[in-house]
Amino acid sequence: MFLVSGCAGFVGSHLTEALLEQGGAVVGIDCFSDNYPRREKVRNLERAQSWDQFSFLPVDLSRDDLQGLVEGCETFFHLAAEPGVRASWGDRFELYLRNNVLGTQRLLEAIRPWPGKRLIYASSSSIYGNAEIFPTPEEATPKPLSPYGMTKLAAEHLCQLYRASYGLDVVILRYFTVYGPRQRPDMAFNIFCRRAINDEPLIVFGDGRQTRDFTFVGDAVAATRAATNAPHAAGGVYNVGGGSQVSLLRAVELIEDLAGRSLDVRHVGRGHGDAIDTGADTTRARIDLGFVPRVGLRDGLEAEFEWMLNVHRSLSGRNAP
Repeated sequence: MFLVSGCAGFVGSHLTEALLEQGGAVVGIDCFSDNYPRREKVRNLERAQSWDQFSFLPVDLSRDDLQGLVEGCETFFHLAAEPGVRASWGDRFELYLRNNVLGTQRLLEAIRPWPGKRLIYASSSSIYGNAEIFPTPEEATPKPLSPYGMTKLAAEHLCQLYRASYGLDVVILRYFTVYGPRQRPDMAFNIFCRRAINDEPLIVFGDGRQTRDFTFVGDAVAATRAATNAPHAAGGVYNVGGGSQVSLLRAVELIEDLAGRSLDVRHVGRGHGDAIDTGADTTRARIDLGFVPRVGLRDGLEAEFEWMLNVHRSLSGRNAP
């Protein structure tokens, strides 16, 4: 049986469905934090709820009793987190400490009596900051630029501590800018697609020349599933990237193609904590996990744009007189 923390989130809901589709039984947990509307997270779970092999429990890793929860599960996918670079500054930092650091420590502590069970931890490329090497290998020195990145790195260290001290079987995956259907509403492509559909201006932070290694959600899920039984993955750290660096301006051009018109693009100052460029060296993941990204940016953006159109139509129909 699998346990997926953060099962109602963007990547977590896709992973949950993939595990169910392969015939697995899944216990999904989520605390429905207030980083975006609860109704969107509930909608993310609609397909999973149709499987008899799916059980959902409203659990807060930082507060609730976890012992009974972990006993019946063999593999743990820890995707629950307080996300977002820009939101991690200021008063919300306490939530990042609680949900990203304390929640991870309490889950590791609950699993500690069963060192043979594997924990797969979803980390982030934000731990690298402005990396000195591109594509960036896992050995690059982490230099987070945001409180969010710092908490994700701290949780990585906790995983490694529990492996060193108690022999826990942990695998760390560093996701690079995941996008696709169900992407969080605070993320760039979700905002851009939504504004393009509504014929509203697109706000771009900085000059738009910054590049990202955009990773389609299906590829991120494939890498995560591959880590389940990979014999050489125990204790490993792996980059999960989409295979190419693309500028934000190029991504906007692709969205204009999908929208069928030019968009009103407006530039503002670069956001605090935003890296200039990111790019993943995925050699290690290819060798140990057999991971090769399959979905290019244009196809992935088309899937997200179509999903956003369907959401827009659904909401428009619901609000019609």
